[in-house]
Amino acid sequence: MSVYFGVCGIGLGHAGRCIPIAEKLKEKGIDVVFSSYGNGLNYIKEKQFNCKKAPSIGFAVKTDGGVDFRQSTVNPGPFIASIKVLRQIAFELMAIGNFQPKVVISDSRVSTIVASKVLKIPCITILNQFKIIIPRRRRFLRLCRLMDAAALALIGRIWTISDYVLIPDYPMPYTVSLGNLEIPPVYSKKVFLVGPIVPVKPEELPSQRELKEKLGHDPDKPLVFAPISGSLKERRYLIELLTSIFMELDEYNIVMSKANPTGTQAPFKLGSLTVYEWLNNRFEYLKACDVVVSRAGHGTITQSMFYGKPMILIPTPNHTEQIGNASRIEEMGLGLTLEQEKLTRDSLQNAIERIINGGFMERSLEASRELKQYDGCRKIVSIIEDFL
Repeated sequence: MSVYFGVCGIGLGHAGRCIPIAEKLKEKGIDVVFSSYGNGLNYIKEKQFNCKKAPSIGFAVKTDGGVDFRQSTVNPGPFIASIKVLRQIAFELMAIGNFQPKVVISDSRVSTIVASKVLKIPCITILNQFKIIIPRRRRFLRLCRLMDAAALALIGRIWTISDYVLIPDYPMPYTVSLGNLEIPPVYSKKVFLVGPIVPVKPEELPSQRELKEKLGHDPDKPLVFAPISGSLKERRYLIELLTSIFMELDEYNIVMSKANPTGTQAPFKLGSLTVYEWLNNRFEYLKACDVVVSRAGHGTITQSMFYGKPMILIPTPNHTEQIGNASRIEEMGLGLTLEQEKLTRDSLQNAIERIINGGFMERSLEASRELKQYDGCRKIVSIIEDFL
């Protein structure tokens, strides 16, 4: 028996949530192969999985890490973009055809879905954006709304070519990507919220105090954990900005991960700040910390909620999904949003103090107790096994 994963390679979130599923399948004696590109490809290879390099596709990024919607539209442009998609489909047809899996899993990859349907192989899609929202501009507000409606009709139809669409998010009232999950009733029988993918559960780790001591931090001093996610261009600017700010915040222990899976495990210290290229024990730091500072990626948010950690979120500029995610966390009272252009030493320090003293920690722990019943990894593996 075999399963094929076609995984979006932008950032690490897509690969990061598929790898725990693949590991569970391998434990059951099921053969697994991946296709991906970019950061996702490097991460999958680091985890020792067989991975085919697919043609890359992505969006333009500004020097500040923000999404350049205009440049993404103009360059490569619709014609070149169509060619890239066709290349991906051709690659997936060849890779899936050679591997002959019983089930195909697409994580946000249209090409994988199309290829699986051409080859008449069952397909399950994992995603957290059923609807893509175009960044709003006053001059083009009506056009953006029309494009949103067209995108929902077209992309929603493509996702639901799959046999199932599984969304690793919480049910209401804790749904994170609420703005991107406008699902027309006609698709509702195929689309399910299955809960987050959290490969290491909090109860499997020592207590927070024990972990702080184990990791070499004063257990009586607040620990700030900053796992910076996204593509290399998205996170580079924020890493440099946060490094300069964190160096001046002596009243906290701070650990920052640059999310570079090919980087060294050896840390370097700058005052109270400890910087890692990569952390294999990410979940130990997630449980040990008191506050999470990060981009507003879906995986980081759902895992922080599961662990009961309040968040300070800095969405990628113009990234509508992240902006919506951060807004939802504020609505639920589980964290605060800081716009990147307003990020300073004072604004970040004030936000940390508000988190520690403003009831956010208590609300986050209360939510965590309700959310621990959801296990997206187990649910997805069970659905895959039904197909096998």
